Amino acid sequence: MNRDAKTQSALLALARTRRMQRALAHAYIHRDAPLPTLRLSLGFMTSTVRTTEDCTGGIDLGHRMSILGVSRAEGVAYIVEELATGEAPIAYRMYLRGARQGHLVPIHAWYESDDDPDAIRARIAKVAATLEPIAKTTTEAWMLSTRVVQRRALRVAGQEAPIRKFALQLRVEPVSGVGASGATTVTAFLRPDAQLVEVFAIPGNPSQALARVSFTGVPSGLGLSKDTVVLLTE
Repeated sequence: MNRDAKTQSALLALARTRRMQRALAHAYIHRDAPLPTLRLSLGFMTSTVRTTEDCTGGIDLGHRMSILGVSRAEGVAYIVEELATGEAPIAYRMYLRGARQGHLVPIHAWYESDDDPDAIRARIAKVAATLEPIAKTTTEAWMLSTRVVQRRALRVAGQEAPIRKFALQLRVEPVSGVGASGATTVTAFLRPDAQLVEVFAIPGNPSQALARVSFTGVPSGLGLSKDTVVLLTE
């Protein structure tokens, strides 16, 4: 018997049950709220499109993030976003404590004097050597919930119909309902899709974790993926 596969199936089933319970609870809380009219919903669907000009020549060049490691002294995790071949990656700090806790902030100072891709990569490699590595946890033990907070139409040069733009709330929490959780809001284009990719434990801090979530955040063609990292805390 494959015990790991059985455990993963049980976690996925529990996640589906939890999502259903949350949906019912949300519907009950907002039972007296006015519903959007069918005319408004149909107007948005018919006046906007979910495709746009392919800016990559058919090559999937989504923006992917990777977590380099954690600096306990600074109280931050260093994260790198790869944009495309030949372009300089973007380095971020994710603050694990203090007033900025949970904020993913680009390190602008690294690019002010020299934004050469090779120089940036060398600096990233130098910093990565000083960081504590993080360990991947069981992704199936966590679940992702999404909610469209706002929807808008965005006009693109050279295209007659505007494309769809969403303020998409992402919430990651343990399937068991007990433990660290976190949320953030991102800008999605064309369609409000998102996927929980992986979750990492933070060394020396069992009450926190980092989750990498992928969503449709690059408006090119049918839409390309873009990553974000969410801090999970108890």
